[in-house]
Amino acid sequence: MKTLNIACIGSGNMGFALMKGINAAAGNLKIGFTDTYREKAKKAAEELSADLYETNIEAAEKGDFIFLAVKPQVLEKVLIEISPIIGKRQKNNDIPVMVSMAAGWSISRIQIVMSRTGVKIPTVRIMPNTPSLVSKGIIALCVSPEVNEEKIILLEKMLSGAGIVDRIAENGLNAVTGLSGSGPAFVCLFIEALADGGVLAGLPRDKALQYAAQTVLGTAAMVLETGKHPGELKDMVTSPGGTTIAGIAALEEGAFRSTVIEAVKAAWQRAGELENNVEGNGNTKV
Repeated sequence: MKTLNIACIGSGNMGFALMKGINAAAGNLKIGFTDTYREKAKKAAEELSADLYETNIEAAEKGDFIFLAVKPQVLEKVLIEISPIIGKRQKNNDIPVMVSMAAGWSISRIQIVMSRTGVKIPTVRIMPNTPSLVSKGIIALCVSPEVNEEKIILLEKMLSGAGIVDRIAENGLNAVTGLSGSGPAFVCLFIEALADGGVLAGLPRDKALQYAAQTVLGTAAMVLETGKHPGELKDMVTSPGGTTIAGIAALEEGAFRSTVIEAVKAAWQRAGELENNVEGNGNTKV
């Protein structure tokens, strides 16, 4: 079996996190980085004992899977730059799989920009989240018809090193962006507020933060591992006239649940706006 080349165009936090996970989950492959900021790419390559590509062109020449870990507003420029190389590879029956994590860029839009190759490029969209940095992420994945099942399974295996991989229809991806893509920021706000409450009650800051973070981590594990509804788990700790119900009443008074729902809704709607901007104008407005 030949060694797979995984090319990552962009070496920011998410690109690095996924390459780190891939490096841990799959064997018989070689990872390579390229980035406008060469020192960043060099550091990422050194940490993973990966290759350092000189240019995006080199990445496009070598990658069997080409990860597009760049900001949405520069993705079109990158696609136009590498499409002639992909076209040459297509003539040699050596078509790579493009893997994009750019919010707002649909599979069809990526394929339209790449259409100068004369063929619909096998394209995958993923939406990872930041817990992928510690191999606890969830990665939504949708694919174009040109990606065969063997390559999908291989990609799922590679990405599993960064967290749970879940196939989803592309029309659900904006909802995923609003929930799990933006969700870690919402959870961090909650952890910070929970810790602030502990400080208000007299705990040292470091202790309060430790207790808050572990409480969120442990509760999330209970939801996933027991399969019980969060409401049932909430009731397990809520005694009549006790401390927990007093705190829940305060949260309800502050419209906690509806505020969280509105936060996810706002992020979901913004993801749709970004996609519409890309589809209509050829670039993403942020």
